[in-house]
Amino acid sequence: MTQTVVITGASAGIGRATAQLFGARGDRVALIARGKTGLDGAVQDINRAGGTALALPADVSSYEQVREAAAKAEETLGPIDVWVNVAFTSVFASFWEISHEEFKRVTEVSYLGYVHGTQVALELMRPRNHGTIVQVGSALGDRSIPLQSAYCGAKHAVNGFTSSVRTELMHEGSQVRITVVQMPAVNTPQFSWVLSRLPDHPQPVPPIYEPEVAARGVVFAADHPGRKQYWVGASTAATITANKFAAGLLDRYLARTGYKSQQTSEKVPPGRPANLWEPLDGDAGHDHGAHGIFDSRAHASSPQLWASHHVRLLGTAVCGAAIMTGLAIARARAGR
Repeated sequence: MTQTVVITGASAGIGRATAQLFGARGDRVALIARGKTGLDGAVQDINRAGGTALALPADVSSYEQVREAAAKAEETLGPIDVWVNVAFTSVFASFWEISHEEFKRVTEVSYLGYVHGTQVALELMRPRNHGTIVQVGSALGDRSIPLQSAYCGAKHAVNGFTSSVRTELMHEGSQVRITVVQMPAVNTPQFSWVLSRLPDHPQPVPPIYEPEVAARGVVFAADHPGRKQYWVGASTAATITANKFAAGLLDRYLARTGYKSQQTSEKVPPGRPANLWEPLDGDAGHDHGAHGIFDSRAHASSPQLWASHHVRLLGTAVCGAAIMTGLAIARARAGR
């Protein structure tokens, strides 16, 4: 059964890879982003994959633009079944090197953009008592790191407001579902266009995963929204778990290693363009696609992701192994 899916931040990175995956299933995909070139490329990807695509240029920091885009999506593609919030921006710098206007802009896109998307989706879904909202989160929404205070703050906020909304939907007995997919470091173009005041080129903290791994996690969550959260990548699971038990130790570790691990050895040229205020793939821009520049170092699969999607199968296997072990021990004892 095909669905109507809306994805914000769909012109590149995780949003682009997720749009391709929904398109390959034959779904109708509405693409929200600022950059025209990236949106046009995403439309071509989905059409080639067998889906139906609709480009909707909009800035998610504007509730009015998001609401207008959703109305066009429903008018053209039909009632929205799945809404995926991905769009974000960031600044790589120490907190005291980020201006008030820059921090506000990151918050308006990376946090309020999710709020706006969720508000608009619920306005449409709640009267129908049907639909799923997927928030693309991050391990950094649980465990903050240096040089990304604005982004980490936004991701923490997404977790907080989503948990509140989930309980409100549960209270009214709604069939609308909302879940979060916590991501690891992903090889997306953001590291080439993020506003950075670091001396060297920004990079994701290894291990790095390809955006298709993240996309598989998003699509699975959309199909199975009953869980509060999904974790993608062993590093995400390790980071969130370790922070629950050793947050102070991680503070000291990240204070020593967090600066170097987020930079390559390549110097950043003065005046490097950034996408904080305007997209870098406008009418005559470059289509960055889903991938960043770290393909040679990125993992195309994640055993942890497979395991999280097959919990019952693994549980059955573990129980079976335990039973077989118990029987073997019983036989050994009986033969004495």
